[in-house]
Amino acid sequence: MKKLNSGNRSSAAKANGAPKNFDEYLAGVPEPARSTLNKMRAAIRSVVPPEATETISYGMPAFKHKGVLVWFAAFSDHCSLFPTASVIQAFKNELKGFHTSKGTIHFPTDKPLPTALVKKLVKARVAQHESKKQP
Repeated sequence: MKKLNSGNRSSAAKANGAPKNFDEYLAGVPEPARSTLNKMRAAIRSVVPPEATETISYGMPAFKHKGVLVWFAAFSDHCSLFPTASVIQAFKNELKGFHTSKGTIHFPTDKPLPTALVKKLVKARVAQHESKKQP
């Protein structure tokens, strides 16, 4: 597995400084990563609660609903989804073939995660997040 530079900032963060919203972030991302992230954005939007908002957190696009649910980003040689370590652990068998680290899934810019898998990961993260908010 390729070791990633921990200081590796996302493509848009390098190009534009700190983006203020999703559209600004995506405008700074070259193809094919931009298309990959747009598809991921749509998949995530389809399964998060309707009141979830798009935000920029740590210089990356994130979906927030009573706290951040997931982040995603483009880097120089890959894209990443950040659904938390526990979600990655829960889906480790389905994530074989993808490079994962503690809380991150890395994949080539031109070979996105399958949309159905993104939706499953995000649904699991939403359920996990909601269960923590229960009294």
